[in-house]
Amino acid sequence: MLTRIAVFVSGGGTNLQALIDAQKNGILKSGRIELVISDVADAYALQRARNNGISTAIVLRKKFSGQVAYEDELLRLMDIYQIDLIILAGFMRILTAHFTEKYPKRMINVHPALIPSFCGKGYYGLKVHEAALAYGVKVTGATVHFVNEVPDGGKILLQKAVEVLDDDTPERLQKRVMEQAEWILLPQAAEMLSAELAKRGEKK
Repeated sequence: MLTRIAVFVSGGGTNLQALIDAQKNGILKSGRIELVISDVADAYALQRARNNGISTAIVLRKKFSGQVAYEDELLRLMDIYQIDLIILAGFMRILTAHFTEKYPKRMINVHPALIPSFCGKGYYGLKVHEAALAYGVKVTGATVHFVNEVPDGGKILLQKAVEVLDDDTPERLQKRVMEQAEWILLPQAAEMLSAELAKRGEKK
C-alpha cells in the first residue's frame, strides 16, 4: 500500500510540481499525492494539481471563526482522504499544536535556508534570501524538517548547500536554491518518509 500524501500550498506550486514530477519519474514511488490543499483561492498550485488529476480543496482561514475551527476543517479533510503524510510546499500559514500534534513525524516542510540560519517567524519567501544577502553569507541552501508548532522548529531531515555568488539578487538566489536544493530535497524526503511509514505499518 502506498503512503497517502497531502500537499499544502499557498502560491505558484513549484515545489508541488517537483513532487509531481518525482512521482511520474519514479523517484517518489512509496507514496502518492492524494490531495492538494490551498489557503489561497486562486493559487496556481491548484491548477498544477488539477492538470495531473490530483484532488484539490480550498480552505480559507477567513471563513472560520477561529484557528481551531480552521484546523479542524483541515483535519476533517485529512481523515476523509486517509492521509498518512503531510508536506508543506510553500504553505504560508502557521499551524498550531492543535493540528501538528496529530501528525508527529508525519509532516514536513522545506525552508529556503540552512536552518538554524534565517529561519523562524517572519522568514519566508524572498525575505529569506534578502536576509542571507544582507548578512553576506557565502553559502546558503535549503532544509527539509519535521513540522511542529514552532515555525521552522522541527527536527532537520535533509539539508543541501548552495553557493552564493557575488552578483546575486534575492530573485536570482531564490531560483538557484529552488533548482539546486529545494526541488531535489523535497522529493527525496517524501520518498524516505513514505517508505519508512509503509515499512513500519504506521499508516492510518
